[in-house]
Parts: sequence; C-alpha cells; structure tokens
Amino acid sequence: MKKPVILSLAFCAGFSIMCFELLGGRLLAPYFGSSVYVWGSIITVFMLALSIGYLSGGRYSMQKPNLFKYGGIFILSALSLMPTIFFSESIMGWVFDRIEDPRYGSLTASLFLFFLPTAIMGMIAPYSVRLLTQSKDSVGQTAGYLYFISTLGSAIGTIITSFYLVLWLEINQIFWLIFAMMFIAGLLANVAAMREKNEITN
Repeated sequence: MKKPVILSLAFCAGFSIMCFELLGGRLLAPYFGSSVYVWGSIITVFMLALSIGYLSGGRYSMQKPNLFKYGGIFILSALSLMPTIFFSESIMGWVFDRIEDPRYGSLTASLFLFFLPTAIMGMIAPYSVRLLTQSKDSVGQTAGYLYFISTLGSAIGTIITSFYLVLWLEINQIFWLIFAMMFIAGLLANVAAMREKNEITN
C-alpha cells in the first residue's frame, strides 16, 4: 500500500515542479521580457531552491519519518504558492520600479516568487527515498527508481503545460491546479498514514 502511494505522489511533485517553472517564464515576461537573462534567472533560482530542498528534506527524513509528515510537506508546498497566486503582480511591479536591469530584476522577482515553494517541493524526493528504503543494501536502487518516477513526472508536466495547459487556461488557473494537486496529494498521504496505523493496531 505505502509504496504505490509514495511513487504516485513523487510523480505529482515532479509534475508540479516543472509546471511551476514553466509558468515562471510566462509570469515574468510582461515585466522583464523572455530573454535568456530571464530564463537564466528562473533556472538559477529553481536549481538553488531544489538544492536547499533536497538538503532539508534529507535532514528532515532522519527525524522519525512517516506518511503524516510526508503529507505535511505536500500541504505546506501548496500553501506556499499563495503569495505567488495572490501577490505576483504587486511583487513584480515593486521590483520592476526599483531594479531597471532585467537581469537583476528578474532574478530578484524569481527569488521572491519561486524560491520558497520550490524549496519545499524539493524536500519531497529525499523524504520519499527514506520512506521507501527497506535496508541499506537497497538505498541505491530505491533512489534510482524514485528519481526515475519523479523525473518522468517532470517530463510529462513539461509537455502538458507547454503544449496544452497554457493554451486552455490562464496562468492563475494553472497555479490553482498545482495548488489542488499538491494539497490533495498531502491529504492522500495522510489517509494512507491513517490506514497504515489502523492496520498495525488491528
């Protein structure tokens, strides 16, 4: 029961990260353009945030890991999207008025808008590995399979977002879709945790 749930949720996390990153370019374009500077800023912030998330998730996974905490990461990542959903235009306008250079303006706006949600999403992968690992001998295989699933989710998220979602929906609607996906994923993890607890009790 636990393994399919974790793999499915890791897939959702990978999907959401790349969907979020692609939307970042669309979000910044009206203020800073869509040049290589802007995409360089977005990619830099996402890579930095993910590296912090991987490190934090690995450390957090050493503190009595369980599905309740795992679900909490998903819910927290969903809630961390709220500033981007509600205040993105105000934040970008504030940055744009103060930093004329599109390189540093886009970098600053990306830090404000994307760093925290992406860092929290980054915590999911190492925590997933910890939950799935049965023994020290299987760590490498577990990590490889987990990152395969997560990266597959990222690839599918990229193609679906760029080919379809941006044509069918407004940017904020897609953000709400990511929010719903991550929040529901967290609730599913909590439901799985309760079932696991009941099975152990009975």
